[in-house]
Amino acid sequence: MGSEHLSRRSCRKPLGIRIIENLKGSRLSFKTHQAIVLIVTFLAYASYHATRKTTSIVKSALDPKSPDLGMNFVPLRLSNFTEANGPRRFFGVSGGGWAPFNGSDGTSLLGQLDVAFLSVYSFGMYFSGHLGDRYDLRIFLTVGMLGTGVFTSLFGVGYWGNTHNFYYFLVVQMIAGLFQSTGWPSVVAVVGNWFGKSKRGLIMGVWNAHTSVGNIAGSLIASAMLRYGWGWSFVLPGLISAFVGLVIFLVLPVTPESVGADKEEDEYILPNKSGDEEVEEPLLTPPVGDKAVGFLEAWKIPGVAPFAFCLFFAKLVAYTFLYWLPFYVSHTAIDGQYLSSEAAGTLSTLFDVGGVLGGILAGHISDRLDARAITAASFMYCAIPALYFYRSYGHVSLIVNAALMFITGLFVNGPYALITTAVSADLGTHKSLNGNSRALATVTAIIDGTGSIGAAIGPLLTGYVSAKSWSAVFSMLMAAALTAGLFLTRLVVAEVTAKIEESRSNRGSQEPSHLV
Repeated sequence: MGSEHLSRRSCRKPLGIRIIENLKGSRLSFKTHQAIVLIVTFLAYASYHATRKTTSIVKSALDPKSPDLGMNFVPLRLSNFTEANGPRRFFGVSGGGWAPFNGSDGTSLLGQLDVAFLSVYSFGMYFSGHLGDRYDLRIFLTVGMLGTGVFTSLFGVGYWGNTHNFYYFLVVQMIAGLFQSTGWPSVVAVVGNWFGKSKRGLIMGVWNAHTSVGNIAGSLIASAMLRYGWGWSFVLPGLISAFVGLVIFLVLPVTPESVGADKEEDEYILPNKSGDEEVEEPLLTPPVGDKAVGFLEAWKIPGVAPFAFCLFFAKLVAYTFLYWLPFYVSHTAIDGQYLSSEAAGTLSTLFDVGGVLGGILAGHISDRLDARAITAASFMYCAIPALYFYRSYGHVSLIVNAALMFITGLFVNGPYALITTAVSADLGTHKSLNGNSRALATVTAIIDGTGSIGAAIGPLLTGYVSAKSWSAVFSMLMAAALTAGLFLTRLVVAEVTAKIEESRSNRGSQEPSHLV
């Protein structure tokens, strides 16, 4: 009977896992499965962001006009510069852009593409976690990645099809957004099935770098492909996404049980308590008998609403940079010259490099201080002067521009990464739930879904406001960063009060020892 059970479990293993075990001649260890999960989910979400980033790189090729944006940069000379008063060169684009995006309302149309994508994405986010709980996450994620690859590529196919119908690009972007909404709930759920609380800070802090790594890879790939035609800037990332989707299907182990990696055999500590000592417990594996927390109940968990609204404004800032930074750089005079679309896309990766460090730094600081709200709010407040200095002093030189872009990315993406990972996990296992762990998926969807609404609004507003003034865009971003921090004020005060009480308590407990 036992052998039959093991045989059935083995049959449920992904084909790739079975092939690896046959070649190896033995079962894969629990730690090997964990490594596979981290690597494959990292690649999956990085590829999601790589396809998401391509639109921002291609914008300046679709709409290459250079209005007077009221900012004069004075950086170093590069071979990819053109004179500010001379003709501008864009790889893969003939006749100055691509209709209908090269008209007077081009920036507004591009902004509408962004908001269409992100609106469907944020709407789909609320349902993806619900569907993922009811279907095999490996299949669910595979379908999402293949769909993302297909519809990202179809956007690029418009180049060879000589397509100039705005609604074609709009519909393709919306469907791509729907498929992309499967990504975050799926990868968080899978990682949560394999890693316990005690490793949350380190694992999620490093693992969350997939967002910035994907943005960087997408920027570099799309920028490099522009010279061959802007369609390739979509098709190649789309093909990569589809390929990673196939890898997911072949090797991703969704849960330890699905591949027969018994936790007991691999010294994985099961969720229980022995005396006063707390032990590791899975993030998302619900105890038997727990009832899933409802949508409205999850909103009432202390801290969910403040962090959700904080992320709304934090992602508004982050996604405005995600979608518009390369466009902004290529449309801004630098020492009387302009960067090409390719060079601007490459330079913009420094924002995401800063984001990698910011995410890890925010997670580390919040772990050491045991103060998520203080850390997130502090980063958002520091983002305000960073945005101001980048807008005001980026013109000094290319080196200064790059340095300020890196610093801005660090402070903008730090709290974004912290809230979507460690904070969501903390709130999903809040003490008010009395041990019920079946709130994490819902809390994650609420926080990131609410944040994604802000992510849709920011690029949309930028599409309209930037046509008149980039200074107004940066003022909007600074106001959003301030608002994000203010939403955490009550939680910050509570954490500071707790720290003061803890400090007094520690001093009080030490006083008798000095008197003895």
